Formats: sequence, structure tokens, C-alpha cells
Amino acid sequence: MNNSTNYSKEKLVVELVAAHNLMPKDGEGSSSPFVEVEFENQRLRTQVKYKDLNPIWNEKLVFHVKDVADLPYRTVEINVFNERRSSNSRNFLGKVRVSGSSISKQGEEVAQLYTLDKRSLFSHIRGEISLKLYLSVKEEVKDLGATNGIVENVTASSATSSGFSKKAKKLQGLSSGSAMAAQQQLCQVQENKPTQQSHSQTQHSKSLEQNPEMKPVVVTTGPGPTIPSVSSGGVSLFSNGLSEFSLKETRPQLGGESLQKDKTSSTYDLVEQVQYLYVRVVKGREISVPFGGAELVAEVKLGNYRGITKRVSLNNVEWDQVFAFSKDSIQSSMAEILVKESNKDDYLGRVWFDLNEVPRRVPPDSPLAPQWYRMEDKKGEKAKAGEVMLSIWFGTQADEAFAEAWHSKAANVHLDGLCSIKSKVYLSPKLWYLRVSVIEAQDIVLGEKGSSVMRFPELSSKVQVGNQVLRTRIAAASPNRSLSNPYWNDEMIFVVAEPFEDYLLVSVEDRVAQGRDEVVGRVLFPVMAIERRNDEKPVTSRWFNLDSHLGNAGESKMVTRFGSRIHLRVSLDGGYHVLDEATLYSSDVKPTAKQLWKPHIGVLEIGILGATGLMPTKIKEGKGGSTDSYCVAKYGQKWVRTRTVVDSLSPKWNEQYTWEVFDPCTVITIGVFDNSRVDKNTSNIAGIRDNRIGKVRIRLSTLESDRVYTHSYPLLMLHPSGVKKMGELHLAVRFSCANMANMLHMYTMPLLPKMHYVQPLGVNQLESLRYQAMNVVSSRLSRSEPPLGREVVEYMLDHDSHMWSMRRSKANFFRLMNVVSGIVAMGRWVEAMRNWHRPVYSTLFLVLFLLLVMFPELIIPSVLLYMAFLGLWRYRSRPRHPPHMDTRLSHAESVFPDELDEEFDSFPTSRSAEVVRLRYDRLRSVAGRIQTVVGDMATQGERLQHLLSWRDPRATFIFVFSCLIAAVGFYAVPIRVVVALWGLYVLRPPRFRSKMPSPALSFFRRLPTRADSLL
Repeated sequence: MNNSTNYSKEKLVVELVAAHNLMPKDGEGSSSPFVEVEFENQRLRTQVKYKDLNPIWNEKLVFHVKDVADLPYRTVEINVFNERRSSNSRNFLGKVRVSGSSISKQGEEVAQLYTLDKRSLFSHIRGEISLKLYLSVKEEVKDLGATNGIVENVTASSATSSGFSKKAKKLQGLSSGSAMAAQQQLCQVQENKPTQQSHSQTQHSKSLEQNPEMKPVVVTTGPGPTIPSVSSGGVSLFSNGLSEFSLKETRPQLGGESLQKDKTSSTYDLVEQVQYLYVRVVKGREISVPFGGAELVAEVKLGNYRGITKRVSLNNVEWDQVFAFSKDSIQSSMAEILVKESNKDDYLGRVWFDLNEVPRRVPPDSPLAPQWYRMEDKKGEKAKAGEVMLSIWFGTQADEAFAEAWHSKAANVHLDGLCSIKSKVYLSPKLWYLRVSVIEAQDIVLGEKGSSVMRFPELSSKVQVGNQVLRTRIAAASPNRSLSNPYWNDEMIFVVAEPFEDYLLVSVEDRVAQGRDEVVGRVLFPVMAIERRNDEKPVTSRWFNLDSHLGNAGESKMVTRFGSRIHLRVSLDGGYHVLDEATLYSSDVKPTAKQLWKPHIGVLEIGILGATGLMPTKIKEGKGGSTDSYCVAKYGQKWVRTRTVVDSLSPKWNEQYTWEVFDPCTVITIGVFDNSRVDKNTSNIAGIRDNRIGKVRIRLSTLESDRVYTHSYPLLMLHPSGVKKMGELHLAVRFSCANMANMLHMYTMPLLPKMHYVQPLGVNQLESLRYQAMNVVSSRLSRSEPPLGREVVEYMLDHDSHMWSMRRSKANFFRLMNVVSGIVAMGRWVEAMRNWHRPVYSTLFLVLFLLLVMFPELIIPSVLLYMAFLGLWRYRSRPRHPPHMDTRLSHAESVFPDELDEEFDSFPTSRSAEVVRLRYDRLRSVAGRIQTVVGDMATQGERLQHLLSWRDPRATFIFVFSCLIAAVGFYAVPIRVVVALWGLYVLRPPRFRSKMPSPALSFFRRLPTRADSLL
């Protein structure tokens, strides 16, 4: 190291700032961490912070740099250890590997936050570390001791950080506040150097072009300083605005609460009662028009709001339309109903009402009967103006006229778009599985005539239902069958919907050339005529005559002599549940056949109150950003759609819906969309799609019975730029149980109908059938009025849940690791007992072990009793709120831009060849790690197999001889004694143990494997 001529003048400075939330490793709930940094065969370490899980170092470690030009190709390895003073050893707390391309220049450095990585798959690590890396010519390397280029116990604290070190010493006593101190320091660095930070971000963006490890994308909608969050593993635990992604409990004034004394007057008790003025204009008579032949309209005027009916002829003056004016938007004390010609502003007659005299209607009262009212003309005379039949009353959204009414807040919607803003209830069509078994065919006449070359016919069968097409394999040659009698015995399944409008077309085709098939016969019959079955009993197969004419009348007589026919077994299977949504989020598991349904066990009620803070999805002329939002809720076959609230970022729907529940382990999905058909300029554009705003899933089994849950759910959307909060959806949910015994009995029943287990369908087949079912449902719902668009159905049914995503793969991997962590924690606890860190606990554990060995009949009751008490103990801390979309669990906060771009890529891909190559290389690297793990598992299994295979004769001889001796020993010695001796041997104190592996483990590792035979 003294030969400084080999190094450049610039030095690498690694400034260790602080760490947060480290894993306790000293056996007493804490750790004594220090950091060891290695760079180009130089190793330096910081001071030890004793008994501190949130240490603050503020130390600089200075390293020599051989060649600054090679720095982007070098890595800096930072390891965090726990010092164990008792045994003069250390525990691994985590590591970070930083690329040299991330190193900035002095004066441009910014503290970065890194998540600590594991050293191996089973390392138990947590926490983050903040540090700075930059080049400096002012710092000097202080050599306190050098051996072969490795420097130990070297610290170089900067004089400029002495003031902050004093502050850090005061904060060290506050273990809970030390993490906040580290964050405050990062914010101070950014505030003090705004220009330097912007320049450093420019340098960092340039370095990202060379470094494949890119910075995670975190998109937040609220203001505030952003803490840099960099993770070498792609996992970030720090981001601003975590609270805005969380679930919030609300306390709205629901209808049932405000009318507890008079509960019968409230139909909607899960929504806020909103008062409306309803005006129903039915028809007119004796209306005189000066010139005749004009079309008449009725106009309802209330302050600045005007509602106009449809146009009718003078011969049939019937409108029968309802207008609803929200009470909070009423700006006048008088309501006017005007009748006028459609193309003129002057009215022919009018009727007015004082709002103080308007009656109030409370359901379940019958609708108010309309009456005839004499109109007055412009002169105030009532003799010649005619009469109009109407009714006017005050009511709430519980009124049956609410759904079909024209709302005052939709005054700017064009006439063609009015139908698309009304609330509706849709029913999914009843779906069936159509099973077609193509067995064989007889006397097939080939279509080719006069061919001089004999060839083997390649006959296959094609089955088509609607736009679903499947083919059998090409019939193989058989010595027992002639060429004109092909045999397939292939089974195909299709999805059809009631009412059955499709036909089943089965054709036999002969492949005469590559890509060219010739039809040699077909049969066509309606799906409605197919036999239905509800159990596993097969239906009777039938022979169907093939039509070989194929439109050629000249050959009809000759072909008729041959009776070509096909053997089919066709049935409509009603014992299955046709899955049209993702299995994990299924809202219905009933079989198709209604006679197999069981009585419902409860009722689900949803009050869709409103939304707040919606993001603008469109720009309207003169109004800026705006949203025309509506809600869609799907559970079972019932879809509901609220009315569209126009031009509002905080819409209020206050609509309540009810579903019958047949299984508690189901999920209801509520989505929010922007209506693109309201604007007159875009409604006529072909292929217009409603924009997604977000959705919420609620699993019914997580809800307590008869409790009203009122929460605001974050509406989160993953965009190509990152996760974004689109607003909050306010819901009131109640799950009522009719009979608790039936409810508990459902938990012991199979989740799917019987046919799914008697004749199960393959995973790939189910996924294909789900896609077909989704197409059938979307095509049927798009034919409703107003139509429910295909984009809405696909989003609600999670049509892309099976697509590959690196983000989802990470999320599922860490979900698995979270499950395994319980077993790992138990193993660590047993290991702690073996190490006798706490002698009292280890002694008690040993006594308990010997007690269970002496009385083995206590083992199972003890475990069950422990689990029962543990469940009762956790009852107090049970979840009080329904689950919601978790951005951290979904790894949506720390996803990399390239991974997001890959997730939003189409299938097949539309990206350039270079991008696809990079992603393929990344996928190969991930698959290589998986391949290594799978290979290690296979190696251990093969070693077990080779214990008795005599592949290694000496090893097998030792094992067989040991088994003979052990058999005699176990026969002579009681099993309790053997287990007790084994337990005493395993739990012996560390001073009686050797650090070398046991003979049995060494013997096992020496066994041969088949890896030697791999190429």
C-alpha cells in the first residue's frame, strides 16, 4: 500500500451514515453492528455500535483507486455484521453490492438508502443502510496496519461531520427515533444542496444507461420531499406517502342511523339519504299549436337547471319521463313545467308549483298518482293552453323512479349519451360446458378425383361452436381398419350460454397439402337439441349421417349411395361451475344446473357511497381536468352499474345493492371507471373505451356477520410510470347470516361442485375455457342497453392474471418466503436452545423434551392445546378491517421501469429486438438460479436413492451393515430410551460439541449422484 505510484490521485470515499431496523442476533433482542467494506482487495471497517438496532456511524472509509476509468466495472461490497464479544466471532446482518457506475464526484454526492440483501436463500435478514459513495482528491488513506493489502480497523471520521456526530450521540439513546434521524439527515442534505442534487441526478441518469440495476419507480400524488430509495435487490421499504395507500375507516351518516326511530321509512340503510325533487311528466291533451304539424317537448325548469323530454307528435302527446333534482342543487322556490314546440323558445302552456307545497313520499308507499293540470299561456289564460298530466314529489334515492330518472347534474350530457349514464343491473348468461367426443367415422369418401398417385388420407375432425374451433388429431393408420374408417376418440369442451342460439358443426377434413384441408363431410345441428346431464354418467353415443354434397348438386345422386357417418357423444354438462373469473377471486362456485343448487346462507349488502380525490382522466373544453365516473360491482351472476356522475372529482352515488350468498369463501369486486360515452365529441368514435380508475376486492369470509364496515378504499392503478393512487372509494358493507350452523357447515364442503372432482379438467384446459367464458360474457353484456364494455368485463374478471410479470413473480416468491419464515424461525429458536445462550430456557426445554419422551401420549394433546390457546390469545388482536390492495405486498412501490415496461407489453411482444434480447438474458439469469436450486434438491434425493443402489459399493456396505446393527439395537433398547439419548446428544452444550460436521452428514455428502453423467 505504501507504493502509491500504482494508484491514482483520486480516492474512493464510502461514507457510512446509518442503518435501520436491523435483525437482532445477540440472543437478547439486540445486535452490536459494524460495517465492513471491501473494494479492490482492500477491506476497512467501522466502529461497533453496541446494543443498537438503528446505529448511526457517520464515518468515512477511504480506499485507493487503481484506475478511475475502470471504476464503472468494479463493485463495492458492504457487509454488516454483529460482533459477539463472548465467542470472539460475528453474525451476518446483511450485505449490499453497489456498482462502480453509481459513484459520483465530491460535492455531488447524495445519501442513498439500500435494502440489505441475503447471503443465501435461507439467510434471515432485514433492514436498510444509508451511505454515500464519491471520489475525492482531498481525503487520504490512513494505514493503521497492513497485511497483503488488507487493512483492518481503519476509520477515517471527517471533521466536517463532527457537529452532526454530537447530534447523533444524543439520538443514539432513542432507538425508535434513530431511523427518523437518518431520514432527516437525508432530507437536510437534499435541501442544502438543491443545485448539486439536480446535477447529481443528471450524472446518475447517465450512469443508469451503463448499469442494468436501475432505480425503482415510486409515483406519489401528494407533495413533499422524496427520500431516495435504492435497493440492489429491487425491494424498497421506504417511500413517501405510505399512509395514502392504506385503508381508512369512515363514519358516514347512513340512512339506518339517521332514521333509527322510524326504521320502516328507510329502504336504503347503508347509504346516506339524499333528498330529490321528482317531476314525472306523463302526457298532454288539448294543446293548440298555431300552425300545426309541430313536434312538442316538455321542459322542467328549476332555477338554472332545465330538463327537456323527448320529441312527440301532436297526434300522440305522451312523454312518460321522470326528472330528478338533487335538493342541494335546488336554487329556486318554484318549479315550472313548460310545453313548447321543439324548434321554438316560446312556450304554449305552463304549470308551476311552489316547492313548499310539494308532498313528500316515503317508500314503501305506492307511487304518487299523476293528475291533470290545466296550463296557462303567456297571457295567463287557462282556456286555450290545454292540460298536462304529471306528478311532483320529494323522495330519496330509494324511490323506484330514481334509476330511470334524468338527473339535474347530467344537464350537459347530449341526448344520445343519456342512456349511458343510468344505473342498471345486469345478469351474466347461464354458462354450460358442451362436451363433444368424436369417436370414429365410417365410409368416408375422399374428395379428390382422378388422382394418379395413391396416397394415405390424413383425416381429422373439426368441431366449431360459434367462434370456438377445436380439432382432433389426424387419424393414425391401423391394420384392423380401412382407410375410409378413421378412429380418433378425442374429447373437446366448449362454453355455450343460454339461450342457446349457436349450432354445433362437426366436419371431417382431409389434408391434401401443407396448409390446405378439404372438407369431405359434415353434420350440423342446434345446441338446443343436445342432451343435458348433471352427473358423471355418460350419455349415449349416436351415429350422425355426414352431408357430403357440400353444395354440389351435380354429384348428389352418386354420393347418396355411400352412407358416410360419424360417431359422436355430445352432452351439456350442468354439474360443473363454468369459471369466467380468476379462481382466486371467484365470486360464485354454484353448478350450472339449478336443481343442484343449495339454499342461500346469507345476504350481502353493499352501499356505494361515493369517491373522493379522483384523478382527472380527460380534459373538457372550458372546464380543465374532469372525470365522469361510475361504479361496477360484480358478485355471482349479478352485475350492477351505478349512474354516472358527470364532471366531478368527488362523486356521490349513494346507491345500495343486495346479493344472495351461497358460499362465504367468495369475493366481490367493485371497479370504478370513467365514462367515455358522455362527451358528444368522442361517443361516436369507433372503439372508444372506458378508462379504468381502480378496483377493490372484498372476501366475504373476512367479514364478521351483521356488522357494517364503512371504509374508504384506495383506488390504485399500476401505470407504465409506476403505481399511482387514483382516488378513494367509500363503501358500506354488511354480510348477514341467516343460519350460523349452515354457514359453518359450508366450511366442510368441497369448494367446487362434485363434477370437478369426479371428472376433473386440466389446468391448461380450465384456463382456455375461462378465456372462452369471458368472451361469451363480454359479448352478451355488450348487447345490453346501456352496454357494459368489453374493457370493463375484462378488468373485472382479471383476464390478464395469468400473464408473466417479474413484479408478480417477486411478490409470489416473497409470499412463499413469508410462509417458510415461520418454520425457519422455529428452527432458529431450537438452535438457540441448543447453543445454551440462555441456560435457564435451555434447561426447561430439555426437561420438557424428556417429559414428552417419557409420556408420548401427551405430545398430540399438548400441541393441539397450544394451538387452541394461541388462537384464543390472538383473538384480541384479530384484524378489524377488511383486506385491501397492498402496494408493498404487490411490490408495486419498488418496481423497476424495465419490469413495468415488460408487464405492460402486449402478447406477442411489440418491443424492439434489443429490448427483447436484454429481457431474455435477464430471464435466463433468473432461470439459472432456479436451475441451480432444483439441481441441488435433485442431488440430495439421488444420494438417498444411492444408499441402497450399490453405485458406491463401500458406502452401501457401510449403510447396510449399520442398519443391521441398528436393528438389533432398536430391538433390544426401548424406543423411549433411544429418543431420550438422541435428544440429550443433540441438546448438549456447545463446549461438548465439535465444529466439524457429524460422521453421518459427512457420509451422506460423500454419496454419488447422477450429476456426474450430465453433459
